[in-house]
Amino acid sequence: MPKMKTHSGTSKRIRVTGKGKLRRQQAGLRHKLEKKPTTLTRRLSGTAEVAKPDVARLKRLLGR
Repeated sequence: MPKMKTHSGTSKRIRVTGKGKLRRQQAGLRHKLEKKPTTLTRRLSGTAEVAKPDVARLKRLLGR
């Protein structure tokens, strides 16, 4: 049986913490930033934890 390959698109978007949790970048911070309030852009900065229903699927894509 061949080795399982990591899904490269997922590996670029998702980071695994030391405890094995998945972190992702928050959406809505790429363009049209002039229209968005500063409070919103500040809230969207940083990472968020991946939603529970998606964790199993993403871990499979990452080869974990």
